[in-house]
Amino acid sequence: MFGDKVKLKMTPEEIKIMVYALNELRNKLIEENRYTDAVDDLLLRLCDC
Repeated sequence: MFGDKVKLKMTPEEIKIMVYALNELRNKLIEENRYTDAVDDLLLRLCDC
């Protein structure tokens, strides 16, 4: 189901933008009472950078 892994090289500014956008998406999903597991995983991966 999943293809090859892709690694992105991002600047600290780009990481901040991604975290902000993912957090906004997470908040929207919470408002709609939907699962946020995938977004949570991505946020944790970005925090490890």
